[in-house]
Amino acid sequence: MHVVRPELGLKEKLYLPSIVAGMGITLKHLGRSLRLMIAPEKKKTLSPLDMSATGMVTMQYPEEKWTYPDGYRGAPVLVKDEDGREKCVSCQLCEFVCPPRAIRITPGSIPASSPHAKVEKAPEEFQIDMLRCIYCGLCEEVCPEEAIFLRKENPIFVGQGRTEMVHNKERLYELGGIYPRPIKKWALK
Repeated sequence: MHVVRPELGLKEKLYLPSIVAGMGITLKHLGRSLRLMIAPEKKKTLSPLDMSATGMVTMQYPEEKWTYPDGYRGAPVLVKDEDGREKCVSCQLCEFVCPPRAIRITPGSIPASSPHAKVEKAPEEFQIDMLRCIYCGLCEEVCPEEAIFLRKENPIFVGQGRTEMVHNKERLYELGGIYPRPIKKWALK
């Protein structure tokens, strides 16, 4: 089957209408930014998704930060209990349930000198690839030890390369902090 292509005129060959349309959009945004710089009281009528706090199109990061909507879950982090122990026991349920396979766990063990060495395990390596994570919350729901949470207080979405976006165990504990454990199953009574 042969497709008959229409002949392009000189105007279409030069892409002149497309260039003019693109410059029109650019000039419209420039005019809006200049009007907001001259009359900043008009920026109150704009929606927060359209403009940053300064009224400009460009956000001034890190001085300005996004405000997240109520439905936003947050980024996954690991937490420790109030005694400073790892809550993760390397059950690998979060790794198995993760749809994009963003979580990688290498099971390990607690040193024999620890009083909890025979009753608990700890991950040797725990990594979450934040570029692959879809922030669905399944890892938080499936965790039997309440070791992984989605926190929106400190989402870290920036990095200089792909390797910086893979958070290791130490980084995840640093972001998660300490979370009090309501049930202390191994505490002496």
